[in-house]
Amino acid sequence: MRDKYSDIVKELTDRELLFHLYLTQLLLLVISLILGFLLFDSFSDFTALFKWADINIIIIGGTAGIIVVLIDLALMRVLPSSYYDDGGLNNKIFRSPSLFQIAFITMLVAFSEEILFRGVIQTNFGLIVSSIIFALVHYRYLFNWFLFLNVVLLSFLIGFVYYFTENLVVTILMHFIIDFLLGMSIKYRNQYNR
Repeated sequence: MRDKYSDIVKELTDRELLFHLYLTQLLLLVISLILGFLLFDSFSDFTALFKWADINIIIIGGTAGIIVVLIDLALMRVLPSSYYDDGGLNNKIFRSPSLFQIAFITMLVAFSEEILFRGVIQTNFGLIVSSIIFALVHYRYLFNWFLFLNVVLLSFLIGFVYYFTENLVVTILMHFIIDFLLGMSIKYRNQYNR
């Protein structure tokens, strides 16, 4: 199954891969809207999850995101590369886009995933349910025990940050920083290894 997944990733062009990525994120936003409409009493209940004038956005979201990236980069230096093998998907996504494109991709992913998993699911069903669903949606990590454990722990961490701050903007920034910095790491590692 893992080899079949890797073969599919290799066969996709960069354009096709980005199309599927954008389509997936759009689907998550549509699911968020539908579930949000069904589970929240009003639109203002949903928008109350976003607190823009909150110092925790930078202090907690920014700091936690940077700490996660530093731990991940340190582990990448000491663990076998097979521990971080996701079938080549992340490498293919981040190897060639510009800085602006990586920022756009990672902001879209952070925004759509945090709205669904923390904003809608965790708010209505709790931390454990949202963290398990988040991990399962990242199905490519199911083929690698270390990456699956990593995404489960990360999901619980982001969920705990949301539980503690009660602010979706904090987790969006945290998620964005993690994805953006690791995406940039992949891009520059590929350029260095050429």
